[in-house]
Amino acid sequence: MAKVFRPSTRESSILSKIESSKEYARRRALSNLRDCVEVLGNAVALKLVENELVETTSKNTLEELLSKSLEKLTRLDDFDIDYRSAPFRSIVPNPHVVSLYLTAFVIEDLINHKTVVDIFGSDEDIYYCIHRQVSKYLPT
Repeated sequence: MAKVFRPSTRESSILSKIESSKEYARRRALSNLRDCVEVLGNAVALKLVENELVETTSKNTLEELLSKSLEKLTRLDDFDIDYRSAPFRSIVPNPHVVSLYLTAFVIEDLINHKTVVDIFGSDEDIYYCIHRQVSKYLPT
């Protein structure tokens, strides 16, 4: 017979606290995002262009697109956020929810926009460029 794993009460409570702290950090990041949507969108757009990861004909349009994406993120439920960022969840061990969502937006949607000429760099390069800006405005 196969052995059934039953965690002790202590193990269960520790796992529960870890899971709830991750969920709390996620909710806090999304609620704090509402205060800095436009500023964060502008900073991310600037760094993507400066680091030559995104080539565009209009930096202002890129800023608007990123700001709209962040605004949409504040209204999405958890399932939609997870569904959108699922293909990129394995980029880093503990991804930040906002950085991961923006990375998915840049890689999947931004490439098809008429003002974006091309996107360069690997998925990790794009994630880390975005995450550096996100961590300035939304500390973890």
